[in-house]
Amino acid sequence: MTYKKHFLILVSLIGALALTYAVSVIVTSYSGSVSSMYSWLDSRLAARTVRIVMSAQENEEEIELVKKSNQWFVLYNGAEFPARQIRIEDFINIFTAKSSWPVRSSSASTHSRFGIDQAQARVTIFGENTTLLDLLLGSDDIFRNETYFRKAGQNEVRSGSSTVKTYITGSISSWYNLRLVPETENGSLDVSSVQKLSVYTPQEVQVFTRKNRGWEISGINVQKPDFSAIESYARGILTIEGDNFDDSITASDSSLDLISIMLELGNGRIVTIRLSDADESGRRYAHVAGKDYIYVIPTWMGNRLFRDASSFEMQ
Repeated sequence: MTYKKHFLILVSLIGALALTYAVSVIVTSYSGSVSSMYSWLDSRLAARTVRIVMSAQENEEEIELVKKSNQWFVLYNGAEFPARQIRIEDFINIFTAKSSWPVRSSSASTHSRFGIDQAQARVTIFGENTTLLDLLLGSDDIFRNETYFRKAGQNEVRSGSSTVKTYITGSISSWYNLRLVPETENGSLDVSSVQKLSVYTPQEVQVFTRKNRGWEISGINVQKPDFSAIESYARGILTIEGDNFDDSITASDSSLDLISIMLELGNGRIVTIRLSDADESGRRYAHVAGKDYIYVIPTWMGNRLFRDASSFEMQ
């Protein structure tokens, strides 16, 4: 009887210890998870951002983004080029969203080990006359999934997604909004806004005018118009995109007087695109009326701009 009693006491004790251990593991795991949740920048402060500067050891030039009248631009060689608004918003959200950024060290003596004593990359976010965030990036971990970060002037080192570094080390052109009609990037303009499309070439003039649920065509002979083909063509013109900007010619260059495309939108706005002939590689230069910059249109994109009458015939 005494044996059974001792055995039951021992089993109860083991069970209690196991339960205590399990609870402590859960609590420790939860508290560790909570402590790693962190954001580098308060979203209310981020709303005041007017300039972002990025640099990386592997890039020759720093990337500078400026915000004017709620629109972002890339500053390059003293000129401002339209920037991809959505890309910049996503980039800022990385720093404002609470995510897993666990602390790896709080000692300056470890900075060298994390490759962050002298930053391999840096991003500085400015408000009006103030610095909102100055963040240094160090080495990647052994799996190259995470990068080490610390705020300039502080010792604490945290780790987080290496996605940040891909933004900073990418080419400057990755920040350009190269759509000739920039508003199509975020969907604020779609093909339903196109009321009239006119294409002028030395060979002919094609005019497509929206009427009720279809289109009227003039300038070319189309017996049975395929409205879906015209709609697709108009969408392609509206969303045409270059692969870079070019400063070797200006908007007054006579080579841009050969071809033009005009979009008349439902809000009364008219977008006029002037284009050069294709060069030996098939590329073209393009200029949008009212803008100061010249786009380079790649061959494959340029081939979508011009179609013959048979392309709009119902098959």
